[in-house]
Amino acid sequence: MRVRTLPVSLSGVLIACGLAVWMGYWRWLPAVLCVVFALLAQVASNFANEYFDYLHGADRAGRAGPRRGVTEGDIRPETLRRVTIATIIAAAAVGCCLIPFGGWWLLPVGVVIVLAALAYSAGPYPLSYHGLGEAAVFVFFGLVPVTLTYYVITLKTLPVVWLAAMSIGFLGVNVLLVNNYRDVDDDRAAGKRTSVVIFGRRPALAAYLINGFVAVGLLSPLWLLAVMGEGLSRWTLLVPAGYLVLHTIATVQLHRRDGAALNPLLGATARNMLLFTIGLTIALVI
Repeated sequence: MRVRTLPVSLSGVLIACGLAVWMGYWRWLPAVLCVVFALLAQVASNFANEYFDYLHGADRAGRAGPRRGVTEGDIRPETLRRVTIATIIAAAAVGCCLIPFGGWWLLPVGVVIVLAALAYSAGPYPLSYHGLGEAAVFVFFGLVPVTLTYYVITLKTLPVVWLAAMSIGFLGVNVLLVNNYRDVDDDRAAGKRTSVVIFGRRPALAAYLINGFVAVGLLSPLWLLAVMGEGLSRWTLLVPAGYLVLHTIATVQLHRRDGAALNPLLGATARNMLLFTIGLTIALVI
């Protein structure tokens, strides 16, 4: 399930809920359904990624990253395939429950989300094998969950929602960057052309640093409101300040570490993302 990466999907839904409450809208049932759907969709994507990476020979025993159950022989491939299908069905069932709140147009959107979860590692042109993993994360873990969650709760959209969606997208991309940064040698040997394999570690490190600052900068309208004390407390400014401190520390660690020593940094990057989101959501709600 790759539990330490699940804050990537959870963060988008949380910040959308915070924005909805801040704007005076709240419906708890679609919000809960969005949380469950987002988590199930990411788990299904993680399962599919491990299954198809095994089929492609991209994972090897004794790799630097977390232990891969199928590659190491802990899980049979057919078992993981069945569990992946079951998780997709569960996500689809939850997604269909959102139709009464947002409309029938959510059905084709849900189909696209499921196909994207599979296309990340499967199909004739797997995205993660052609340097498009970060783009997929930006769209499907940033733009999609934030804007759709806000819409099914409020039936509206706002520019600040799109800014928040892009912010979450950049933070989610950083989680993938750490993963690909750590696995660059294994991926290169397996013929998996991630962005780090294509451009190298130095540009990836720079992108990681820049993404964090861009993510915070995109929400400048909210920080400005906090400075003026209009709709947000000045204490809200502790959220971007605290995140940037943690993000800078993580960037230094990314530069200094290698191999398995990067595994805790993957969790730390997702944790920093979640802390930023929770902090901002609390500020918006209160």
